[in-house]
Amino acid sequence: MSTENSATGTGTGTAPLPPMHCLRHLEPGPPRLAALPTGTPVWLVSRHADVRQVLTDPRLGRAPLYAPDAPPLSTAPNMLDDPQSMLNIDGAEHQRLRRTVQRAFTPRAIARWKPWVASVVESLIDELIDHGSPADIVSTYTRPLPVVVISRLMALDNLDTKRLAHWSDHALSTTAYSADAIRTAMADFAAFGAEVIAERRANPGDDLVSSLLAAAAEDGSITEPQLVALVIGLVVAGHETTMTSLGNALVYLLEDGRDAWQRLASDEDSAAAATEQLLRAVPLGDARERTPGLLRRTMEDVEIGGVVIPAGSVVAADINTANQDPAVFTGDLRTELFSPLAAPLLTFGAGPHHCLGAWLARMELELGLHRLARRLPSLRMVATAESIDWRLGLLTRSPNSLQVTW
Repeated sequence: MSTENSATGTGTGTAPLPPMHCLRHLEPGPPRLAALPTGTPVWLVSRHADVRQVLTDPRLGRAPLYAPDAPPLSTAPNMLDDPQSMLNIDGAEHQRLRRTVQRAFTPRAIARWKPWVASVVESLIDELIDHGSPADIVSTYTRPLPVVVISRLMALDNLDTKRLAHWSDHALSTTAYSADAIRTAMADFAAFGAEVIAERRANPGDDLVSSLLAAAAEDGSITEPQLVALVIGLVVAGHETTMTSLGNALVYLLEDGRDAWQRLASDEDSAAAATEQLLRAVPLGDARERTPGLLRRTMEDVEIGGVVIPAGSVVAADINTANQDPAVFTGDLRTELFSPLAAPLLTFGAGPHHCLGAWLARMELELGLHRLARRLPSLRMVATAESIDWRLGLLTRSPNSLQVTW
């Protein structure tokens, strides 16, 4: 799809694309210079060990990317560029913001939600079966599952899912929408976040937003724009990764990974192992539609992979390539799907900005794949992967729809 067409906001495409588990930005190697779409020089880091260093080394940060002397990073605004976002704050201030929400996302807290999330999964599968075959697995399963979960956790049970999809797509746009359309959608989304905060202050409850506000009040230094950014950031992050990963995983499993479907149904441990490998090997985004990785900026000269990167440089950590670094990960999904990871996956990042919702996403994926395979052992795609209608022009890439039968 051309840039001109994608700028209309359709964000779809059916042109043949490489299999998702084969998408890489480049072959792993030493850091090398390239350029962002804005023309800003960027050091591409692609080896697993080097990417982990970029994400964990305190000499590289997110906040310097938005300093007064910072070069332009993107050609269009998106949620990741909000300086008020926790993602773009480092050090003690970042840790303070992170503490306001991290207690709700510890492995122990997530484990307490498991029976309820399992009940949501089973209910959606019941509805899918009642709908009958064939059906669109995206609209009936991969999209509503994480939306229902995050909506319930944040007490947003009346959330308009069409508005949510509109906000999320604009928040994560690269080429799908114009800059003006993105700004308008983000202003509307921020107004929604402010309304939720005001309502929850007036009527606090046992939910994530109320807990966040209580922690912020106790801290006393978190600004209102930061609170709004936290709330709308949780809404998007709470469903986007799971929706994308689950849809992409099903494309692989119902085509190239068809032989694994029966084992996925056998037990949750197998589903847990497969989830880790799928998160590692199936990228969340398309290299041709996004920046080349998670960006950081050096605050002093830093040696990475034998290369000295000067202070003030923009560095891109290519997690997709690092997750498939042949020096670390041998074999492929066909042989390794149920094997333990040889090294930590980097899909959720690493270091201070490691994704807060990683354990929740894992649990939703494990339960979602295991229960679906158990209930529908003959599930298969109606069409080929080459004819799938994809969400394009965004930071994430997943099917808009996926017709299946059983």
